[in-house]
Amino acid sequence: MKKVIVAAISAVILMGSCSSVPVTGRRQLNLVSDSEVLSSSLTEYQTYMKSAKKSTNAEETAQVVRVGKRIAAATEEYLKTHGAASEISEFSWEFNLVQNDELNAFCMPGGKIVVYEGLMKIISKDDELAVVLGHEVAHAVAKHSNERMSQQLVAQYGAGILGQALSGSSAQVQAIASQVYGLGANYGVILPFSRKHESEADKIGLVFMRLAGYDPNVALSFWQKMSASSSSSVPEFASTHPSDARRIADIQKALPSILKDYQPLPEFASAGKTTTTATKTVNFSSKKSSTARKKTTTTKKKTTRK
Repeated sequence: MKKVIVAAISAVILMGSCSSVPVTGRRQLNLVSDSEVLSSSLTEYQTYMKSAKKSTNAEETAQVVRVGKRIAAATEEYLKTHGAASEISEFSWEFNLVQNDELNAFCMPGGKIVVYEGLMKIISKDDELAVVLGHEVAHAVAKHSNERMSQQLVAQYGAGILGQALSGSSAQVQAIASQVYGLGANYGVILPFSRKHESEADKIGLVFMRLAGYDPNVALSFWQKMSASSSSSVPEFASTHPSDARRIADIQKALPSILKDYQPLPEFASAGKTTTTATKTVNFSSKKSSTARKKTTTTKKKTTRK
């Protein structure tokens, strides 16, 4: 009888600890409070930033901050108009570029996002950077870290003693956080998200960059470029993502509805036309991207004649 009662209580806890992911509406398990997640992850983030070397490339650093802030602002406006501003009320956005040659970027809860210099070598314009930063902002807003920590709690303590574990949640959450964010974790900073989380972040990220006035279509050529740059090994940034072919196919499938259902917010609609100039030349080309450039040129000429 006691086991039945414990199981019932655990079931109630689990059912009452579900929330919805913005944009997708997917239900997710969320046993850990935002304040606990932010507190534990902030400690790890600050430790990392003390050891990391910030980039000395002023132009690329400014680009990361500029694009990041614009996507964050558009995201905040979207959530506000949809009555979900409280979801990120405790966020404090930070966008950093650090010295590291890997093709990588990562996100910590609360809007702490880091881009590696290696990734900037294949980024030629703001729209491409927006693909990366939109994806990372999506991870933060979707609270994938909260969900992962909740799943870890259930896996580690089991449903039977979940209530007891949560009663001393600060200590338990800190222990889980050390596993999830510890500097000894995979990639030295953060355990990889699941493929489900990565695919969801791809879609939400496209929405956020669209709202900020960037072109989501660029995501296709960007991931082709990532695939070409990886040679025989998978880039760190993409290591836990769906395969390149699957990701590109999913993006192609999602783009029509995103372009139809979401429009750049008024304050960003015109800004997007002036911040996509290439900042460097990268050795990448494809028939698809060349065709897209021709179409863009033709459109501009027609607009000019009007």
